[in-house]
Amino acid sequence: MLATRILRSDTIKRHLFLVAVACLILGALAWGLVQKMRGPALVGYKVAAQSLVQTVVATGRVAAVSRAQVGSPVTGVIVERRVKEGDVVQPGDVLALLRADDLEAAVREAEVALAQLQQSTRPQAQAALREAEARLAQAIREAQRSRALFQRQAVARETMERAIQAETIARTAAEQARLTARSLVAGNPNEAAARARVASAKAQLAKTTIRAEVAGTVLTRNAEPGDLVQPGRVLFEIARNDDTEVLVPLDEKNLEVLAVGQAAMCISDAYPARPFPAKVSFIAPRVDPQRGTVDIRLTVTPVPDFLRQDMTISVNVETGRRNNAIVVPNDALGAKNGNRAELWLVSDGRATRRQVQLGLRGLIQTEVTAGLRVGDWILADAQAPVAQGDRVRVVSSSLSVGAAKTATRKELPAKLD
Repeated sequence: MLATRILRSDTIKRHLFLVAVACLILGALAWGLVQKMRGPALVGYKVAAQSLVQTVVATGRVAAVSRAQVGSPVTGVIVERRVKEGDVVQPGDVLALLRADDLEAAVREAEVALAQLQQSTRPQAQAALREAEARLAQAIREAQRSRALFQRQAVARETMERAIQAETIARTAAEQARLTARSLVAGNPNEAAARARVASAKAQLAKTTIRAEVAGTVLTRNAEPGDLVQPGRVLFEIARNDDTEVLVPLDEKNLEVLAVGQAAMCISDAYPARPFPAKVSFIAPRVDPQRGTVDIRLTVTPVPDFLRQDMTISVNVETGRRNNAIVVPNDALGAKNGNRAELWLVSDGRATRRQVQLGLRGLIQTEVTAGLRVGDWILADAQAPVAQGDRVRVVSSSLSVGAAKTATRKELPAKLD
């Protein structure tokens, strides 16, 4: 009787175990069937509207709008240098002096020649004129007396003719003296030429004093006392006190989104906590064929007091802004063709290939201007292993804004606010 009871209990337990195993198997099969009917689980995003700012990020350098290169127009030896790098100069300030003994001698020679003309040659000519006029008057009187005596037959004809000839000679001499004196009056051509020679000699002498022609800051100097300088050699470089610019070479791929007037934010590597605004004022008309870059200039107004010439500047040029933009990750876009692309849209649990129109673009995300609405679900991978109309299950994910900001350290990023 006891053995029969034990056998019956073991049989019941075995049946219960088999039933439990069968239930587990049936449950697993049912769960797998349900999951298969629901489709594979794929990562996706829920489309939302958010602010989007597209910037071009690059590095440039501070540069003056123009720089003046100062040299010596004459050959000479520097005897004194009066400025150094960093000095602020005004027009007319003396930068250096040259030894000019020969030019000083030329000035003195020209001045002596002018003084001789004014103080010696002119008075002598006037005295000669007075003497000639006196001789002419005497000759006229002698000729008149000879004529009168000849009429009374008191003298011979030959004596009268000699008197008339003497009058003619005296008249010619007086006219010659008058012309000479007239040529030496104040302002005559000879005096004007002498004054011009003095002015020319002084101008040459003035060139030995090298002066600043513009207001600005001395950037470089290539002149020391004792140096022999010649025309064509740059002695000083002066940055004009005009608007300050930031010169930025950009990859030519950025030309499509750049425009004059775009705002920019600049950060100096030396003063990272003191950003300052700028504006795109110029885009070069040509591309550097060696580097594949195009130069742009940013006008800085007002100019921060800490800026220095050739200082390294990080620049963020704002090329586009949307306050409520539909943004999707670039990985979700496939079959790109110009401003159009395709992505997987999930609607009612099924995947549908949807064509969308693109707006602002970046390294991480791109704006969609048509083809999507806020609240739509899309697959994160444009190459997901699904076909048109397949059932899928979306595993929600979100794009890290920090990742987008990291990408803005390179050129042509789209940065999310």
